[in-house]
Amino acid sequence: MVKKRASSGEIDNLPKHVAIIMDGNGRWAKQRGLPRIAGHRAGVEALQDIVNFSSKAGIEVLTVYAFSSENWKRPRTEVSMLMELFASSLQQHFKGLHDNNIRIRFMGDLSLFPEKLRVSMEDAENLTINNTGLILVVAINYGGRWDITNAFIQLCNMIMDKEIRIEDINEALIGEYICLSDLPEPDLFIRTGGEMRISNYLLWQLAYTELYFDDCLWPDFGTASLEKALEWYVRRERRFGRTSEQIEHA
Repeated sequence: MVKKRASSGEIDNLPKHVAIIMDGNGRWAKQRGLPRIAGHRAGVEALQDIVNFSSKAGIEVLTVYAFSSENWKRPRTEVSMLMELFASSLQQHFKGLHDNNIRIRFMGDLSLFPEKLRVSMEDAENLTINNTGLILVVAINYGGRWDITNAFIQLCNMIMDKEIRIEDINEALIGEYICLSDLPEPDLFIRTGGEMRISNYLLWQLAYTELYFDDCLWPDFGTASLEKALEWYVRRERRFGRTSEQIEHA
């Protein structure tokens, strides 16, 4: 078991940061003749198991794609039910996460959400801000292109205010204004549901991330599936542009 081996120190190269696209809720429900929202509810339960496992295994950051900026294009009734599910799940689970020393953060353009939901998200962040365990980042109304565009808007405003010069702009400075700049970049990206694309998720942050795709639909992606992904990751050689020989002699 990865969890037991990690806690005993037998595995020293587990990913610090895991990013997940939780895909397949709707198809899971359709296979069972259930409404799509039933798949999303099952997906919430699957996430709870993955969060608990990640926390105990010693993973530092878990970032999950809960609602993309493109998801607003779905049928209005489904979007409405998703918002209700998100609000109720947050209310139901965030105190338990706090009790387990897990910190909650939200990432994305939150301005489009109802004020009551925004307040709930802010309360969850404030309640858990001093927790020192797993950091759970929930990407909601997030898109990688939005993220990069938002960074450039901030930099352009700084140029106009003469806080910086155009000559000051470089990769490091841009990175400071990208979401999650204060956290380690994702080491492992997981997408369930069989699709092999990153779907506008963490476009900047995934530059050197190991990409893992699983045919399993998200509600069926349990701790055994995550263990399999972690075992795959620890066998990878991450070179970051260097040769294998350079890695061996580093």
